[in-house]
Amino acid sequence: MNNDYIDSDGFRANVGIILSNDDGRLLLAGRAGGKGWQFPQGGMLRGECPKQAMYRELYEEVGLTSEDVAVLGETEDWLCYRLPDHFIRHGNKPICIGQKQRWFLLRLTGTDNCINFDQSDTPEFDRWRWVEFWDPIKEVIYFKRRVYAQALHELGPHLYPDGLPPQPRWWPKHWRAMFEKDLRRVAELQSKRFDDGEADHAEQE
Repeated sequence: MNNDYIDSDGFRANVGIILSNDDGRLLLAGRAGGKGWQFPQGGMLRGECPKQAMYRELYEEVGLTSEDVAVLGETEDWLCYRLPDHFIRHGNKPICIGQKQRWFLLRLTGTDNCINFDQSDTPEFDRWRWVEFWDPIKEVIYFKRRVYAQALHELGPHLYPDGLPPQPRWWPKHWRAMFEKDLRRVAELQSKRFDDGEADHAEQE
């Protein structure tokens, strides 16, 4: 991780990629040699902006270029998650305690045949499938669920301008409470930034 950017709080700068098709379904990829499923994601290198990192990771992990996709949206701010302690490599310096991510929503403009995992000697994934909008939250490892929910809530309106698909009945009650708490917190932060921006604008005038 020598080229990765890890901030003073221990969060590694990262990009996440939500790839959709014309039917509003999302690409979920299977970890090579394992049972886990997730969205493509990867660390930002020093000197990269989030969009540059996104296109690099898109090609390295899924074999797609900017000509194969249309960018529909990007999260307004970083979304963060912490790693459970047993995933933290305490021997590394600086220590990475989690990820702070900028998420991108893309639409595949090419065909499914454009997707391939052959751009790396050590592919991140070895299989993929299209899934319904909320399914990734069930499939991803538990400590990423809250970030997935936040990213889907924020970017989903680009796919579903008339309203997001209903929350699945299989969501446990504690998931709903947790996600709703996160959304309220994000709304409060956005409102505060808006109020601060209005105040700064008034002072300039």
